[in-house]
Amino acid sequence: MADSLVLRALRGNARHLDLGGKKLRRVPKAVGRLQALTRLQLRNNLITELPAELQALDNLTDLNLGNNSLEALPEVLKHLTQLKKLHLFGNKLGNLSPSVLEGLGNLVFLNLNDNKLTTLPAEMDRLLELKYLYVNNNQLGSIPNKLCLLQHLCELHLANNNLKLLPHDIGYLTNLKKLSLPRNQIEELPEELSKLCNLKVLDVAGNLLTIFPTKLLELKLDELYYEQNPLLEKNLISSAQQNEVLSLQEITARYIMDEMTSNSINSIFKHYSEVKKILENASKCAKIRMTSSARVIPVRAFLCSYSCFNEPGHHYYGIATP
Repeated sequence: MADSLVLRALRGNARHLDLGGKKLRRVPKAVGRLQALTRLQLRNNLITELPAELQALDNLTDLNLGNNSLEALPEVLKHLTQLKKLHLFGNKLGNLSPSVLEGLGNLVFLNLNDNKLTTLPAEMDRLLELKYLYVNNNQLGSIPNKLCLLQHLCELHLANNNLKLLPHDIGYLTNLKKLSLPRNQIEELPEELSKLCNLKVLDVAGNLLTIFPTKLLELKLDELYYEQNPLLEKNLISSAQQNEVLSLQEITARYIMDEMTSNSINSIFKHYSEVKKILENASKCAKIRMTSSARVIPVRAFLCSYSCFNEPGHHYYGIATP
């Protein structure tokens, strides 16, 4: 049946070929003669490897190998340099060959869902045009820092893995619009998450989060999913703090922070580099930028002092820890 479909495609110089669901264990070598082919469907078969003849498919942009029996990336893929869309979901992939990835620099869409991946290679950074990456339902324990060099990435899907943390470099993915991380083991989100200025959808449901990053409220999210996390609850307790004894340096630093909008203060930085060094990593008191959204989820916030915390008129609360 498959051979007859290939023969028909050869006669018609076909651009599309669908061999999905044919119970194929091998791909007919004659497919490599379809040099006009741009889309090849091989999903829902029993394929374990691809013939070397497929490297002649110079115009192939869309390849679907989903739901097969691949245990490794076929080497022939590195020759399909025009591929833009590659489906590899539902196979038995335990790792990704770096040498194969090097030939997939034009890939825009990659689906690796439902495999057995425990890691992603650092060579993922070779996929410079990648916009959509799906690695749901695998066994990932971490993601490489170099993945955060993919400047065109718009969607990153990592649901149902074994992730415990995210790299701090995730802040470099400034074009990311959707980040899906449900059903992992993440205990804390990095502060750099707030640098994802284009992020619209964040899904962290079903993790181990107790609190969210300080500047999460600065993200202009359309959707936030955080159900089934052990979030801290607002249980008020009585406490007493000793009066603060502040150093002269601390008092001066707070005064400067209050006057940061002044042009005269900013001009001083040009002449006193030590002052700039002290303040460059400072955080603004959260009371300056209070929003009603802070009532919805627990967010880590910086308040400048106990005195500031004890003043009325804000909804921030403290958490007692042993």
